[in-house]
Amino acid sequence: MTPRDISGLAAPKADENARIWAASMISPLADQGQGTRASFVSKTFDFDGGISVVPAILHISAMGLYRAFVNGVRVGNDQLTPGWTCYDDRIAFQSYDISNLLTSGQNRIEIWLGDGWYRSQIMWSDAAILNCWGDRIAAIAEVEIAGALLIKTDDSWKSGSLPITRTGIYYGEDFNAQLSGTKDTHDVEALAFDTQTLIPHEIDAVQELPPLAPIETWQADGTIHDFGQNIAGYVRFTVRGNAGSRIRIEHAEVLGRERAFDNTNYRGARAETHYILNGDGDETYSPFFTFMGFRYARVTIEGDAKITEIKAIPITSVPEIQGGFECGVDAVNRLVLNTIWSQRDNFIEVPTDCPQRDERLGWTGDAQVFTGTACWLADSERFLRKYLRDVMHDQRENGAIPHFSPDPTRLHPVEEQGDWAGSTGWGDVITVTPWQLYLHYGDDTVLRSCFPAMRRWVDYLWSLGDGPIVLTHSLWGQQGFTFGDWLQPVGDNRLPRPTIAADCAATIYHYISTNIAADTADIIGEDSSELHERASQIKAAFAHEYIAPSGRLAHNDMTSYALAFLYDLIPDEHVAAAKSYFRKVILDADYLIGTGFIGTPALLPALSKIGMDDIAEGVFLNRKVPGWLYQVDMGATTIWERWDALGPNGEIYDPEMNSYNHYAYGAVCQWLFESVAGITPRVDGAGFTKVTLAPHILPQLSPVSAWHQARTGTIEAGWTLNGSTVTYNVTLPQGCEGVLTPLPGQTGHCVNGIVTDIPEEGVILPAGQHTVTFNLT
Repeated sequence: MTPRDISGLAAPKADENARIWAASMISPLADQGQGTRASFVSKTFDFDGGISVVPAILHISAMGLYRAFVNGVRVGNDQLTPGWTCYDDRIAFQSYDISNLLTSGQNRIEIWLGDGWYRSQIMWSDAAILNCWGDRIAAIAEVEIAGALLIKTDDSWKSGSLPITRTGIYYGEDFNAQLSGTKDTHDVEALAFDTQTLIPHEIDAVQELPPLAPIETWQADGTIHDFGQNIAGYVRFTVRGNAGSRIRIEHAEVLGRERAFDNTNYRGARAETHYILNGDGDETYSPFFTFMGFRYARVTIEGDAKITEIKAIPITSVPEIQGGFECGVDAVNRLVLNTIWSQRDNFIEVPTDCPQRDERLGWTGDAQVFTGTACWLADSERFLRKYLRDVMHDQRENGAIPHFSPDPTRLHPVEEQGDWAGSTGWGDVITVTPWQLYLHYGDDTVLRSCFPAMRRWVDYLWSLGDGPIVLTHSLWGQQGFTFGDWLQPVGDNRLPRPTIAADCAATIYHYISTNIAADTADIIGEDSSELHERASQIKAAFAHEYIAPSGRLAHNDMTSYALAFLYDLIPDEHVAAAKSYFRKVILDADYLIGTGFIGTPALLPALSKIGMDDIAEGVFLNRKVPGWLYQVDMGATTIWERWDALGPNGEIYDPEMNSYNHYAYGAVCQWLFESVAGITPRVDGAGFTKVTLAPHILPQLSPVSAWHQARTGTIEAGWTLNGSTVTYNVTLPQGCEGVLTPLPGQTGHCVNGIVTDIPEEGVILPAGQHTVTFNLT
């Protein structure tokens, strides 16, 4: 049973067509507060209409997380409902057809409630916030048939305690099956609640993916199961044994030396499942109101019991893969798959940084750099539009965008820590993400809805230096603080690699966002003149401040060159010299990556843009650390937060901040689709109605193939290299045309068997299948 599709692209707030609720938000008086035994609300009611041909629809939501049951049968199969939003702004509700669960006569509905994001701990231990959006869990529900109410939540409902003795997002979950069976022991209290806060679920609810069986199991202070893939989800097991026996399940992403179980990188997140048997035959359990990030699970048993089946259950908000890339290098193919898994694992209601430790927050910088890749690999439009609504709600009065959203610190500020908002590269999510959504899906409403917030953001950036150059602050929480090129490798500490300065990085992003805001204004019909003028001033100021007369950039680092070239910040007279410096910096580093969170996504696209595919190939296929393929060779099944997250000898690096499931560096997949496979969405054909076709040939990757399910249909492109001859095959769906564009070093084009002179502006390829051959010189 699945929820009805009622959400569409709902506006962030209710309007005149919004649902009118007769029900009350009711809180169980059995509840003892955050971190205590979970509770439920219930209602026994008569239904004398039998099974009607008119569906019975349950509309339901909660403060906290809920799971509903009608006559003991679970409603739907969605996870972690009602989802995670800025709950003070809006809370999602879901709608389910429960006709087949009702019986003629007496019926019972129960709504189980958990703390969830609403009130369990959020943020890491030394900044932990409890009861972030409220200290009372509650539910609201109505069942209607043909527009008439059958039941609604009100103060006539009852409440009681559940066998879930504790649950929390970071905590995990404890379940005592000896307490099974729900009994009404308390009344409920109807809370003051604005039902206009309730909106239809803006995205598809979190779903389970197919279960993963262990690929290996061994004994080491318990039984360790390796599920072969790092996931976000939980373990589901079946156990048989004596009443009172206890099962403990711990989770880990990696193993330490000599295959030791090690989850020290979870920091303050307990992230465990505890289960007490009732002794009544086979018992199957998985957590109700939480999830963990893990590949390995260690099971310890106290008492007489035996696990008869165990599987890992991945969950995600984006279960369907919408794009793929394969080539002749197996490690690259695994890197793409790792990126898909990291997106799945971190796209759970909110685009989070990681799914395992005491964090799991919607960091704006991670989302900003990954949006392009996210849209290639999954249908991310509704998911990211919903996220942007949270970002805009969290935007500060001065225009600063939060470091993460939903942002608990907005409601619970710590004065001595300052405001956790305003970092360039992070706050630019409000310009970059809407722009990428427009390019991929062709709907300008995302630009229209975000433009006021874009404008406030770029005004904020301008204010930091009262002009083009952004004046930054080194202290977290202070106005002007920026993360810069976060987690950039520094190399040997005796001779550290060049690193971009914070003010330079901030000024580059000042230009990027201002330019996007100006182009957005053009598209939606707003006055863009001031924004275009500002962008011109920033570009000129950047050249004056950060480019020497020789063409050498001030910090002579990879990030500066990559971002400056990618966004056309190098004046024509300095391009040739800057290219030479850029090449030398990479050759001096022996092709090792020298970029962090904001520089890495720009590195290979910039090299390809300026005709240095040979350098791009060397950097991409580097197997040493720091490099994308190093982590694949080390057995990674997701993308790491740090380039050196695991040492060659298996040593876990800096467990205080070391996630093995961070999608940001997977942003390289955008380059694989757009440069290597040669399919780039165009502003003048947003939504893949028109694409640029210009494959960059990296000989060691041959053969290459890519596909993407766009709004117009499935786009396919791939090439093979035979000697110096390239064969490029393209399939364009109806409603999509391609602009075949030549690149330097590509000559002798033949299109569908016809020798064709390709002008600089390209030639149009209509929908259909095409074969293009050309030679490399």
